[in-house]
Amino acid sequence: MADTASTLGALRRLSGRGIGARPRTSSSVAADAAPTPAAASTPGAASPAASMPDAASPRRHPRLGPGRPIRYGAALGPLLLLLLWIVGSWTGYIDSRTLSPPWVVVSTAADLIGSGRLWSNFETSLWRALQGLFWGVVAGGALGVLSGLSRLGEYLLDGPVQIKRSIPSLALVPLLMLWLGIGEGMKVTAIALIVFVPIYIQTHDCLRAIDSRYLELSETLGVGRWEFIRNVVLPGALPGFLLGLRFAVTYSWLALVVVEQVNSTSGIGYMIELARTYGQTEVIIVGLALYALLGLSSDALVRLLQRKVLKWRKTLAD
Repeated sequence: MADTASTLGALRRLSGRGIGARPRTSSSVAADAAPTPAAASTPGAASPAASMPDAASPRRHPRLGPGRPIRYGAALGPLLLLLLWIVGSWTGYIDSRTLSPPWVVVSTAADLIGSGRLWSNFETSLWRALQGLFWGVVAGGALGVLSGLSRLGEYLLDGPVQIKRSIPSLALVPLLMLWLGIGEGMKVTAIALIVFVPIYIQTHDCLRAIDSRYLELSETLGVGRWEFIRNVVLPGALPGFLLGLRFAVTYSWLALVVVEQVNSTSGIGYMIELARTYGQTEVIIVGLALYALLGLSSDALVRLLQRKVLKWRKTLAD
């Protein structure tokens, strides 16, 4: 552990001042920090504390940037869409036979919650989505790292993954039904295959996009391969992996719409299919609204994770 810490410290120091720079001793650091007599005796000279910006002053945003963040601003788009739906239904521009009014949908959702039907279907869909998401993330992340760090791994894996990427995942459902039957295994596998692709692509591309100067610096310092992978490569691939995770959590909910319509007796997709059979538009809208809420909330959780894990990055979003 001490060797790893010393290597990381050397990497940070060398990347900050260049490989050929002279090491600074404690006496030189103290000499740089101490004020000169002329500066100390000058009445108009500003002290280091006075020259520092006030911590309580508001943060200044670049003129060419996207602007100041608005608290709860991410809710403006969905609220505007909801407002248009309410106004259109109230004024009659939206036919209730085509799209049920919001108050009818809310009343239907309350009835489904009261009967327990909505919760049981939601619980089943959540468990299926979590299983498919887990296996897809594990497989995509592992193969993405293997392909990104090894030429042989890329030659063996990248081609089949690109073939899988060009084939619509939902088109594989009939084949999965022949291979795995029509039970839960087929549904979880279909979700995992859809989740797998964005995780692999983002992880692989971000690994290959790491600056080669880090490799040269690590070789100069004599860093071992596994230490280089653990402390340089994997942290460098983390932004791409988290971006792929944002796509993956959304795709896992989208896959449920199809897989739960195949020999299912519960789930949100089954509830929507059953409502289509009986012409219950309001139940369909309840299911779609639940999908939307799940997608938005899961994406918000991943974005929160991004901000926590990648807080060292300075981007336009900051």
